[in-house]
Amino acid sequence: MRSIADELVSAARKLARDVDKLTFAAPVVCVYDPLTYAWAAHEQYLRRFAHAPNDVVLVGMNPGPFGMAQTGVPFGEVAAVRDWMKIEAPIRKPKAEHAKRPVDGLLCKRSEVSGARLWGAIARAYPKADAFFARHFVLNYCPLLFLVDSGANFTPDKLPKHERIPLEAACDAHLARALSALAPHVVVGVGAWATKRVSSVLDRASSSSRALSGVRVTCLPHPSPASPRANAGWEALARQALVDDGVEPFF
Repeated sequence: MRSIADELVSAARKLARDVDKLTFAAPVVCVYDPLTYAWAAHEQYLRRFAHAPNDVVLVGMNPGPFGMAQTGVPFGEVAAVRDWMKIEAPIRKPKAEHAKRPVDGLLCKRSEVSGARLWGAIARAYPKADAFFARHFVLNYCPLLFLVDSGANFTPDKLPKHERIPLEAACDAHLARALSALAPHVVVGVGAWATKRVSSVLDRASSSSRALSGVRVTCLPHPSPASPRANAGWEALARQALVDDGVEPFF
């Protein structure tokens, strides 16, 4: 009998194959897929921490250049992945590496602010990673990091429609499969766009999947440093957002 981790590993492998077939034009100049070059770390994350059913599954948008792009783990700030999750795995290089955004894996000395805020808040509430993952999990909707010529991050919601629609089709199918396996009571989108994609997937999948029938969707403010509200105190802001929506805070 297949385990939850087996199902998630199979789903992630298919997602990697599906998005690898897609092409993206300027202003995107480099596309990183950590489901390929950081697969060993991502598979370790899935196999060690995926359980079902879950109280809460969080869903982020896509990798950050100093987070999942380095570690293969959603919101994967290096210190959290290495020291709290205790993940150790070789990280290779993407097919085409941007000179201003090298992949140094778990040796990367830059900190992903969004990941440091999210995992930092969780780790303060759960000093042992296993305790958190016993009833919670974290996914990214899109596995790809898009970079423009300057090295800046180009988020998938800004892609032109003819590029975004096939990407969303692949990511929607993966998310539906992953959530069916994880069987959460609540799905929390991190940021407005991720929440929109979660709602769209659940609206379509809930009628055909008993595991997804009646699943609640809520939204956390994104911990990005580009958000003035997040910079003013993201942890308190996020906790209050959960309380306001009737979800018991998990940090």
